[in-house]
Amino acid sequence: MRGWNFSAGPAAIPQEVIKEVQEELLEYNSSGASIIEIGHRTDIYSQVAEESKNDLIEILKIPNSHEVLFLQGGATHQFSMIPLNFRNMGNNADYVVSGTWSKKAADEASKLIDVNISASSENMSFSVFPKCSDWDISKHSSYVHYCPNETIQGIAMHEIPKIDKPLMADMTSVILSQPLDVSKFDLIYAGAQKNIGPAGLTIVIISKELMEKGDSSLPKILRYSEHSKANSMLNTPPTFSWYFAGKVFKWIKRSGGLDYFEALNKKKAEKLYDFIDSSDFYVNNLQKSQRSLMNVTFNLKNDDLNSSFLDESKANSLLNLKGHALVGGMRASIYNAMPEEGVTKLIQFMSEFESKYG
Repeated sequence: MRGWNFSAGPAAIPQEVIKEVQEELLEYNSSGASIIEIGHRTDIYSQVAEESKNDLIEILKIPNSHEVLFLQGGATHQFSMIPLNFRNMGNNADYVVSGTWSKKAADEASKLIDVNISASSENMSFSVFPKCSDWDISKHSSYVHYCPNETIQGIAMHEIPKIDKPLMADMTSVILSQPLDVSKFDLIYAGAQKNIGPAGLTIVIISKELMEKGDSSLPKILRYSEHSKANSMLNTPPTFSWYFAGKVFKWIKRSGGLDYFEALNKKKAEKLYDFIDSSDFYVNNLQKSQRSLMNVTFNLKNDDLNSSFLDESKANSLLNLKGHALVGGMRASIYNAMPEEGVTKLIQFMSEFESKYG
């Protein structure tokens, strides 16, 4: 029996999509072979890739001014690929450090470009997201980078910053959870393992104008423009993850698109946060306006009960609720594939656990 998977990533995948993939895994579309055996340059796979790209463009309403790339290396590879491509555009790069992942991005970039920390909440243990009005943007920087949803700390910035510089965003844990005005970004990147599909694929949405300004002296494999020219097949792509992502895109469309998931995700998050806030047994001290809708972090007031909470939740088919080692406590990741029923089951368990030990 499948449990309710609250993992931050690799995360839950829609069960109906898993079943669909299972049914055609041995042989894809009367081809005589599995999708994982079909060459990426064949007509069969080219159709899979093209449909996936077009569906994503439709879902996010990506304008013609932007290119969509399906790459390897995870979001972490983008920590270095971005400064490599665009360090020729200015004297430095601006980074907003709001949590673990944006700090990692800034640290990696600092090996390749002078980094200005425009704002940071590290001295407050990343318990707040720096206000955009407080960002100290350099006059001659190449770009501004931020992470709107910090998976580990469970903190988020819900508005799009207005920046007079190329704007880059790590949207790994928030993309496809709600509508997004892509035109306000010059580069968006996201690892697949949250709302897109299995790990192994990274999606980059990049302004075509910006892409052409990339450092032409780099090896082809490191240049966005070269990946674009090759339709994301400069080398062998992660074919299974790409195919699977396409299935998830179609599921999103069938379900009602991003308007539907925005409403559902807000409902799930509000339901769980309301329960936590009404309890004396659980606590989340983040500002309500800065709480993540994807990654709900919370602590038990008595840390001695953490092990019991995790053991008993697992016994109740509530999986992967342990918080990240850097922050401790608990974390319930409630991406698109987590139905409202799963959140209801979690709240029921939390209430019963509180009655038992509170």
